[in-house]
Amino acid sequence: MSRVVDVLVVGAGPAGLAAAARLAAAGAGRVEVLERERAAGGVPRHCGHPGFGADHRGRPLDGPAYARRAVRAALRGGAVVRTGVSATGWAGPLTLDVTAPTGLERIRTRAVVLATGARERPRSARLVPGSRPAGVLTTGELQQTVRLFGPGGESVRGRVGRRAVVVGGEPVARHAVRTLRAAGVEVAAVVTELPRAAAGFGAVPVLTRTVVAELLGRGRLTGVAVRGRDGRTSVLRCDTVVFTGDWIPDHELARARGLAPAPGTRGPVTDGAHRTVEPGVFAVGNLLHGVEPAPVAAAEGRAVAAAVLDTLAGLPAPAAGVPVVTAGPVRWVTPGLLGPAAVPLLVRPDRRLVRPVLTVAQEGAPLRRERLRGELVPWRSVRLGPEWTRGVDPAGGPVVVGAEECPETA
Repeated sequence: MSRVVDVLVVGAGPAGLAAAARLAAAGAGRVEVLERERAAGGVPRHCGHPGFGADHRGRPLDGPAYARRAVRAALRGGAVVRTGVSATGWAGPLTLDVTAPTGLERIRTRAVVLATGARERPRSARLVPGSRPAGVLTTGELQQTVRLFGPGGESVRGRVGRRAVVVGGEPVARHAVRTLRAAGVEVAAVVTELPRAAAGFGAVPVLTRTVVAELLGRGRLTGVAVRGRDGRTSVLRCDTVVFTGDWIPDHELARARGLAPAPGTRGPVTDGAHRTVEPGVFAVGNLLHGVEPAPVAAAEGRAVAAAVLDTLAGLPAPAAGVPVVTAGPVRWVTPGLLGPAAVPLLVRPDRRLVRPVLTVAQEGAPLRRERLRGELVPWRSVRLGPEWTRGVDPAGGPVVVGAEECPETA
């Protein structure tokens, strides 16, 4: 079956739903959202903790409530949200092949917004040696299991386990610890390669500069061998290990369109309006930078609407712009292309930096240099305002974003 829509949004997480809501309400025509899972809302659906803003009465929202609100906003705007539907490939520049419960479809559109998000790297991709026992989870799998079977009780403990080790030192590891403890599971330790973990683990031991060297057990996990900063190996007895963080953008569809991934984020390169190098194809949210909080992803979804509407109106897209690259301890930066208009930058370091000097330069000429207050950490990005990219020459060479450490942290 072949169909035509005006805008096709792939992914019904915070970014995709926000984009669809804004576009449909702005009169973009038929706006259709495809979601491969059986319910829309993205990762927040499985996050039963607050931290997703507040409702109209000022009461804090947990993830599921935030997801429901985002779905309602898209539907009220006039978008069509389809679940259990997967975009499997491209049949042309703006034509996607789709697998739906009703069969195969080919959808032609005037604009595509990729909002496929990111996922945690599983054990197999982390190349952790050992056997393949039950009891090895990611945070997402843990949260889905607890939400399905309810916190506490023998039902969930029979599936999750009774004693767990959490791998990772970012805030998502903290949420995994809270989910485990709410389910009645003892947390033996948090293990992280980082020299310093995020705060908030309470009385749970945190082993920094430590890696999981091997998974032990057959049938069911019986423990993990860990190697500390001194090179010595010890065993933590547990029947569950939860691998957290280490996000990978879900970029398969972007790569199939020929959109090369950025070196730092592994998401497709975009300009300040979220245009990719492929005309009519846009990318937003954690597909670009795994992973930012849901409100940040949703803001990008809303922001992309202006450029999509320009495309629908037949306005020519600006030149691609100059590439943005990183230097020193800066792990990644978005957007990856800059034009003549000044736009904000989102920057993340690869390690903790105390009061660093951030720099933006082009062909050796400084555009801005400023010492930041406080610290930067690898699990949280910093937003640099548009003044940081003012003066970029669109006909010049790459723009370099770097950081200089204070002597005491070098």
